[in-house]
Amino acid sequence: QVQLLESGGGSVQAGGSLRLSCAASGIIFSRVPMGWYRQAPGKQREQVALISSGSVPVYANSVKGRFTISRDNAKNTVSLQMNSLKPEDTAVYYCYTYYLGSNYWGQGTQVTVSS
Repeated sequence: QVQLLESGGGSVQAGGSLRLSCAASGIIFSRVPMGWYRQAPGKQREQVALISSGSVPVYANSVKGRFTISRDNAKNTVSLQMNSLKPEDTAVYYCYTYYLGSNYWGQGTQVTVSS
């Protein structure tokens, strides 16, 4: 059973930083891509960052230069360091993986950025 458990969300003022973490289980972690999506109220869920099994990152244009995704294959965790946060980054952030032909998301963690 694939499980993705996020932590680290919260509230911060614009310009601040937050770090999200996701602990994965039920998968061969080192062999799968991991990532983060987000969904703001009234908007579709969008990809924020992905990291391949070989640790190659890909970022949405809106977060390039501000967010950094990383993975620790020894601990089965993926993290998202978010700096220079903006009010438009406010959303529920979801951990993501693609495993054996299916997409999986965690339950989500709220990030709120106030101006």
